[in-house]
Amino acid sequence: MTLISADQQLTKHSYYAATAPRGAGYPALESALECDVAIVGGGLAGLSAAVELAQRGYSVVVLEAQQVGWGASGRNGGQVIAGLACDQSVIEQQLGATASRAVWDMTMEALRLIGERRERFDIDCDWHSGFVSVAVNARKGDDLRAWQAHMQRTYGYETTWIAPAEMPTWIASPRFHSGLHDPLGGHLHPLKYSLGMARAAASLGVRIHEGSAVESMVPGSIVRLNTARGSVRASHVLLAGNVYLHGVAPMLEKRIMPVGTYIVASEALDPELARALVPSGSAVCDTNFVLDYFRPTVDHRMLFGGRVSYSTATPMNLAASMQRRMATTFPQLANSKVEYSWGGFVDISMNRAPDFGRLPGEHANIYYLQGFSGHGLALTGLAGRLVAEAIAGDAERFDTFARIRHRPFPGGRLLRTPALVMGMAYYRLRDML
Repeated sequence: MTLISADQQLTKHSYYAATAPRGAGYPALESALECDVAIVGGGLAGLSAAVELAQRGYSVVVLEAQQVGWGASGRNGGQVIAGLACDQSVIEQQLGATASRAVWDMTMEALRLIGERRERFDIDCDWHSGFVSVAVNARKGDDLRAWQAHMQRTYGYETTWIAPAEMPTWIASPRFHSGLHDPLGGHLHPLKYSLGMARAAASLGVRIHEGSAVESMVPGSIVRLNTARGSVRASHVLLAGNVYLHGVAPMLEKRIMPVGTYIVASEALDPELARALVPSGSAVCDTNFVLDYFRPTVDHRMLFGGRVSYSTATPMNLAASMQRRMATTFPQLANSKVEYSWGGFVDISMNRAPDFGRLPGEHANIYYLQGFSGHGLALTGLAGRLVAEAIAGDAERFDTFARIRHRPFPGGRLLRTPALVMGMAYYRLRDML
C-alpha cells in the first residue's frame, strides 16, 4: 500500500474533516502558467510561503496533489508548541550559542505568527491558549525541571512548574508525576487553520491548483514543473510536499522517513466531565520519546494521539487500541465511545531537527522545507516566512536553519524502515524503564 492510499483510507474518519467544510475548492491545473515562484505542496509550509511572497509582490502558483491541508497540516494533533522536535541541545552543539539563541527566538516568533495571521485574515480555528508538558515518573520529572531551569537561564523562556501535589488540579489522571505550563502555547483546529491560510493566499492573488501532482521537474534558470494536464515555469521553486514528493527530488528523500501517527476523538462528553479532565483546557503532551498527547475540543470531546507506526498499512483495530490508551490515561473515559479515528504520515529527520535548504549546484533556485518531525504546526508558518525572505534577497535567517547538518537514514531504501523500527523499540523500552 502506498503512503497516499494509506492516508486516503483514514481521511474519511477524521474529526477535522467532519467539522471543517471545504467548500468549492480550487481547480486542477489544465494550462501552461508562468510565475515568479511555484510552490509544490498546499500544506501550511507552502501556504505560509505563498502568503509571505504575495505580500512582497511576487506572483505565486501553488500546486497541490490532493487538496489543501490534506497531509499532516490538516490532520495533526493541533498542538502549537514552542521550540523544535529535537532538544535545543542539538542546535547548541551544531551551531553554537549565538545561532542557537536565534533559532529559539524564531520558534517563539512562530507562535506569535499564528495569532497575527488568525487576526489579520479572520481565521476561525478554535484557538485555545495553554500547553502543558508532563512527566510520567519522578526521574523524568527531574529531567523536565532541569530542562526548565536551562531554558529560563539561557533563553529567558518562562514556564510555570507543576509539582506532583498540584498535578490533579491540572490533569485528572493518575499517570503523571509533574509538569510545566506554557501560556504562550496552545491548540487549534489544524484543518480550519489550513483552509483559512489557503483563503488568505487566494485573496492576495495566489493561484492555487488542487489535484495537480507534479510529475517531473526540469531545473534551470527558469524551472519547469509538469503535471498531468499542465505546466508551470518559475524563476524560483519551493518544495514543501512533506513525504509526498514522489521522486521530484530524490536527493532529499533519504534524509527523511515517513512515520505514521494516529489520533482518535471521543464522543461528545458531558461538558462538566470534559472540563474536569483538563481544567485549564490546555493541550498536553508527555516527555517520553514515544509520546502520547491529548487535548479537549470546543465541542467537549477528548482528542488523543500518539500511536506510531512504521508500516504503510493502517494499524489493526486502531480505534479500539487507541481507546484503551486513552482510558489508561483517563479511567473516567473507559466506557466512552470513539467516534473518529484517523492518521497519516509525517516526515521525521534523523536528528528530528528541521531540514531547510536549497538544492545544490545549478539548482540553487529550488528551495525545500522538510523534516518538521511532528512538531510543525507553528514552525511551518515561520519556515514559509524564511523562504520568502531568502527569495527576496535576505537569506540570513533561512541560512541559519540551513546550517543544521543532516544525515541519511541508515540501511538505504530497503533496510532503513527495519532499522528505525529496531531503534524505536529501544526507545520504547527506555521510556518504560
